[in-house]
This record gives sequence, C-alpha cells and structure tokens, in this order.
Amino acid sequence: MMRSAFYAGSFDPVTNGHVDVLRQCFSLADRVVVGIGIHPGKAPLFPFEDRADMIRESVADLVKKEGVTLEVVTFDGLVIDAVRQAGAKILVRGLRDGTDLDYEMQMAGMNGQMAPDITTVFLPASSLVRPITATLVRQIAKMGGDVTGFVPPAVAARLHALYAGRT
Repeated sequence: MMRSAFYAGSFDPVTNGHVDVLRQCFSLADRVVVGIGIHPGKAPLFPFEDRADMIRESVADLVKKEGVTLEVVTFDGLVIDAVRQAGAKILVRGLRDGTDLDYEMQMAGMNGQMAPDITTVFLPASSLVRPITATLVRQIAKMGGDVTGFVPPAVAARLHALYAGRT
C-alpha cells in the first residue's frame, strides 16, 4: 500500500531548507505531494509554474535515488482540504525553531479537530539549513547578495537572472 504525504508552503523560492524537509519526506512516504499555497492577496516573486519547476529540479536526483513519486499542485483553501484532495493521510510540516513549533502545534491541533484522519508529522530542519527562510533569501537576492549557500543552484540562477541589473 502506497503511503502519501503532503508538504505545503509557498516555496517562493524553494530553499535548501525545503529540500532538507523533502529529503526526509522521501523516507516516510512513497508518494509526496508538494502543495504550493496560492494567496489572492499576495503577489509572489515567482509564478506557480516556475516554483513547481524549481522544486522538481531541486529534488530530481533525490526522487530518483529514493524511488518516490513527486507531484506538485496548487491550493488556495484549507490545507486539510488540499491534503484530502491529494489523497494523502500525512501532512508534513518543517520546523526550524521553537517559534515554528509553537505555531505548528496550534495548527496541528486545529487541523486534528477538523480532520482527525490526517496525521501531522513535524520534521526538524538540519542545523545547516535551520536559519534559512524564503523571505530572507528574497531580500538578500534583491539587494545583490550571494544566495548560493541558501538555495539549490537552479534557484540561485533564477534569482540572479531576475535581479540582474536591478541593484
């Protein structure tokens, strides 16, 4: 029986922290669905297709090595509805620190009340990627900084191309 996990986020852009969590997901599930949340009030740096491509490119070798199935979808409602729609039973949440844990525990509790059939699993970021956030990566890239240590190579190239000549 195939185990399916759902990993939700904005992934704008995908970071080495996201890749670290996905690597861990691949050891838990045979099928991993990455759900890119679309928020009508927010203007993302990259459109959905670019984010989906960056995710696929960033973990292609891991997907092949682990023999898992990777899907990338969008969602704009409750994450538990997206998890159900994807046919998953595991909701994966990455944790960087205690602040993340406090917030994610509240969310897990609420989601558990609304969807007791879905299990939330917390995966801690490894120490090397713990401080990385997509927000900080965007800020550094926009100001002309080097983000190669924080994002996969294909993402760094896209950020560089996006901001070339803008600083």
